[in-house]
Amino acid sequence: MSVKRKVFAVVAGAVALTTTTVIATTTASAASAPTSLPANQFTLTADYHRYDALNATLTSTLGTADIDTVMTNAEHTRTAISSPGVAGYSTGFGFDSPDNNDCKNYPQGITSSRDAVGAGSDNLGRYGGHQLILVSWYTMDACDGDQSRSRITLVDWDSSYPNTYRKILLVEPTGTASAPSFTDIPIHAGGVSWYGDYLYVADTGNGMRVFNMKDILKTNTGGTSDQIGRQSSGVYYAHNYGFVLPQIGTISAHTTASNPLVWSSISLDRVSGSIVMVEYTCKSGCTSYPNRAPRAVRFPFSSGATTFAATTTATEALQLPWYQLNGVASHNSRWWFDSSGAKQLYYWTPATGSHTYAWVGGGESISYWEDNTSADLLWSLQETRGHRDVFAVTQATYGP
Repeated sequence: MSVKRKVFAVVAGAVALTTTTVIATTTASAASAPTSLPANQFTLTADYHRYDALNATLTSTLGTADIDTVMTNAEHTRTAISSPGVAGYSTGFGFDSPDNNDCKNYPQGITSSRDAVGAGSDNLGRYGGHQLILVSWYTMDACDGDQSRSRITLVDWDSSYPNTYRKILLVEPTGTASAPSFTDIPIHAGGVSWYGDYLYVADTGNGMRVFNMKDILKTNTGGTSDQIGRQSSGVYYAHNYGFVLPQIGTISAHTTASNPLVWSSISLDRVSGSIVMVEYTCKSGCTSYPNRAPRAVRFPFSSGATTFAATTTATEALQLPWYQLNGVASHNSRWWFDSSGAKQLYYWTPATGSHTYAWVGGGESISYWEDNTSADLLWSLQETRGHRDVFAVTQATYGP
């Protein structure tokens, strides 16, 4: 996050990597542990059909592209990295030099096709024939400017595919059913979860925006970099992106508590079929973020589904003793929290208490990677310019 930067600044991948052994440092503290809050004070309302009429016409006008088509046309090459200096380092990759050093675009959330479909019988977790890492980004209109749009990056993670990735612009449908268009989504996209065909993107003050990964639209390139949506000629441009992903609906957050939730990051818990969220707050001194203890809340999907019910009540809510939290993950009643400011990863279970581990600077979201044949992993990433590593560590290094 731009304000946060002022506060601080195995897998079948085909990239050759060098590793560095780092010893995990941990401390246990019963005093520094989450406490329970009334979960029923947090609810969601879901609308998966808000843009049905607009999207139907956009689809018939522009046509859709499946994942294989998108990745066959991937235009960027991922790069090798060494260990970012954390214990349990397993694997990872970097973006190309322009993306690694761009002062207007910042990576934030992380999820994967393994979140979407599970590990599968072949332990590959492929969606549309590809094993993918998905990273969300926000874009500013100038270096240290205002947020102007958001996007995702799909990264091939199969040894049988090239080391490539593709950028897809996130857009909100506008206009009318007879003359549909779309516009930019200027959100932070601080967290992202892929479950089935649905992509859930954190919308800081509101909850989540929902997209369908089967609805990727083809757009025209060749326009100017500031052109977005339907032009007078009937051509559709998207800042020269060849593909856009239109929003299909919204997941709105509500609370009876005195403070509304700040949706800073989210993560999928496949075991319980839920999304967990966490707030970025400060102990004191912040002007753009709350100065209070943060919360983490769990919202369950409908039983056996990858969608939320029309109304959903949280099943777990926690008051947290840590601050500047950019990432969260949960699996089998265990929790992990990433503090970018403290450069620490916190692990907690109700049974064993909390533990603190050394972590990376500029750390962002976390995604749990289930593995049927090797150790489970925690995937994360760094937003720091010039050091935007996307990396995985063995989960057992950070809590049993």
